[in-house]
Amino acid sequence: MVAMETLLPLLLLIPPPLPPAGAAPAKFWKKGFGPIFFYTGNEGDIWTFAQNSDFIFELAEEQQALVIFAEHRYYGKSLPFGLESTQLKKTGLLTVEQALADYAVLITELKQQYGAADCPVIAFGGSYGGMLSAYMRMKYPNIVAGALAASAPLLSVAGLGDPTQFFRDVTADFQKSSPGCVTAVRKAFQQIKDLCLSGAYDEISSKMATCNKMSNKGDVYQLFGFARNAFTMMAMMDYPYKTDFMGHLPANPVEVGCEQILAHTDPIEGLAALVGVFYNSSGSAQCYDIYQLYQSCADPTGCGIGSDAEAWDYQVCTEINLTFNSNNVTDMFPEMPFTEAMREQYCQSKWHVRPRAHWLQTNFWGGDLKSASNIIFSNGDLDPWAGGGINSSLSPSLIALTIKGGAHHLDLRGHNPADPPSVTEVRKLEASIINSWVKSAGMERAQEKRSGASAGRWL
Repeated sequence: MVAMETLLPLLLLIPPPLPPAGAAPAKFWKKGFGPIFFYTGNEGDIWTFAQNSDFIFELAEEQQALVIFAEHRYYGKSLPFGLESTQLKKTGLLTVEQALADYAVLITELKQQYGAADCPVIAFGGSYGGMLSAYMRMKYPNIVAGALAASAPLLSVAGLGDPTQFFRDVTADFQKSSPGCVTAVRKAFQQIKDLCLSGAYDEISSKMATCNKMSNKGDVYQLFGFARNAFTMMAMMDYPYKTDFMGHLPANPVEVGCEQILAHTDPIEGLAALVGVFYNSSGSAQCYDIYQLYQSCADPTGCGIGSDAEAWDYQVCTEINLTFNSNNVTDMFPEMPFTEAMREQYCQSKWHVRPRAHWLQTNFWGGDLKSASNIIFSNGDLDPWAGGGINSSLSPSLIALTIKGGAHHLDLRGHNPADPPSVTEVRKLEASIINSWVKSAGMERAQEKRSGASAGRWL
């Protein structure tokens, strides 16, 4: 018997964008009738996701919906034990199940508070948030009428993916941009390895512009993780316009990074310039503090830094499985293994927990999702997370959509003139499908009321 304690997360009712000066305030919720669009918060401050999900607001205006972004427990300002929330023995309430229960309670309470008992709820989310939106529909179909799960790696987090897939696909993104780019990256990493073997740490430090001189193989391994993380973020955020989401990046950062490394005659100095697209977007940093800018954790794709990173590290040490590795064969990165045994050792040492490697397969069905309904699984073909998601429709109401030229949950972002045509078409299709779910849920509710009234007359 597992005790379930529900901790209501920070609630944010997000208003519509401000209207032009002199215009009347835009109010697009048809109170009591319009749907509720509920964003299932991710592993971070909820405002970050709200500010990068304008498609939800655009759709809300079309469909007269109320928009709610809910913050995930243990992230942002939703800290049950304040600044001590990620200390040992205080992380036990940080689970996927608890977060979903928070959202279920929150939706139920808000519907009552806002007189919205008859308003269908559609869950939205991207990445981990996309996983949660799908799980909400699966676990609470009585509360959520449908879900848009954008860039949700449901298979890989359940331990069902290929451990080489992620960094292979990051490499493929750079290969698509410029075949010479991947060759240059491989050459740079090989030269660093050769210098390490000869003990030339000062030369590595100088060419990679590290703030502190490297002195051992451990420092070089940290440098490899630091560099690989920049490639990961640039591939994920490879949007066709400048963004400030999870870092300040130019338009088409993969292309810009490749231009940087290919502009240098020295491959290592070129690598330093390439990673600077992510780590030094302002151009003002004189050097890289590789231990401060990148902290290794139980997620090989990166946890970030700060309190939110600690919370995510705990989650990937318990329920969420991300044992990706790079091998320098199927990808361009140095060989950096991360096995289940290595993960167990790390998690036991850091958090005193043992990962539940198969729990998500049991609790959230793994890849056997056919009995679910009303979920859109969208993925961009530039997104390295796509390979761990649902990429083929499973039924008429479990619909997989692919965005050609799309990076990490591009469809959740608002309209932009630089958008590839495919994301415009996918958004139209998503809007149509969601509208059909809302109408169907409304008709079902009306039928239930009529049936109830008819039954009442016979009593």
